[in-house]
Amino acid sequence: MTSGRPAPLAVSLGDPAGVGPELIAAAWARRTALGLPPFAVIDGAGLLSAAAERRGLAVPIARIASLAEAARAFPDSLPVLGDADGAYTPGSPTGDGARLARASLERGAALALAGEASALVTLPVAKAELGKIGFAHPGQTEFLASVCGLGPDAAVMMLAGPSLRAVPLTIHCPLAEVPGRLSAALIARKGRIVAEALRRDFGIASPRLAVCGLNPHAGEAGRIGREEADIIAPAVAALVAEGIAATGPHPADALFAPRARASYDAALAMYHDQALIPVKALDFDEGVNVTLGLPIVRTSPDHGTAFAIAGTGAADESATVAAIRMAAGCAARRAAACTACA
Repeated sequence: MTSGRPAPLAVSLGDPAGVGPELIAAAWARRTALGLPPFAVIDGAGLLSAAAERRGLAVPIARIASLAEAARAFPDSLPVLGDADGAYTPGSPTGDGARLARASLERGAALALAGEASALVTLPVAKAELGKIGFAHPGQTEFLASVCGLGPDAAVMMLAGPSLRAVPLTIHCPLAEVPGRLSAALIARKGRIVAEALRRDFGIASPRLAVCGLNPHAGEAGRIGREEADIIAPAVAALVAEGIAATGPHPADALFAPRARASYDAALAMYHDQALIPVKALDFDEGVNVTLGLPIVRTSPDHGTAFAIAGTGAADESATVAAIRMAAGCAARRAAACTACA
């Protein structure tokens, strides 16, 4: 907090060859019209300026020495913290670009952990490019769990948009491995994390969770698989016994229809595409990836680097704007809760 105001948001650069730099420049260009909170980008001043120019935007850059200066600079310039920079090569990722993305992410996380940033917004990275330079984590979510001193399973990915919040309980693994990775303990543990995050970060006093089945028709009483009866139903019962309003297992083919969506605050899906397909179908341009269970607030636009359209002006900044807004809202609720408990 500075002078009674929330600390600015920190924004990590993402892969500089992707759409991230132009989208954050486009978001800043609309800051007044959209009423965006102050944020600062970590590193990449020169390539941000080049990305804005390529997009036809007038975006003056203000180099700042500390994040505390961001709020003062923000109305007139895009604040950038840090001297690391690189060439702007849209659509052509490089090792140097991946190293810049990693350094920006690491510093952004440190600022959030230190309380200098009220939240961290991460722009899209290329996992394959990071892997080439020795980045040992499957993605940014697992990295952030690690720097927060948590195991990889302690962080829960939630995809959130205006129409739907969905959580994949297993993420980047082959579909054939999903049944073996599911357990009642895993579902119940992640359900608790989701329920607590909905209360703390989204202001939902009594969160309602809807849990998907794994098999067609939610197993149809064991005729199309036993996972619902043996794994999912016991996890739902455990959550209910703890006072969490959880229901299921529900047939996933009906759970995302409009009437069904009105009956819950978040859906727990058994695998990656079961969660992400409906979110992207409903809210592609405003979808946000939120990491639950961390001591810091972290959001990210729910899309990738989009190398194929980087630098063409075709990328839409709406998801980046939504990630900034959601990060600020979650951070404000956490701050208010701390103030109330003080």
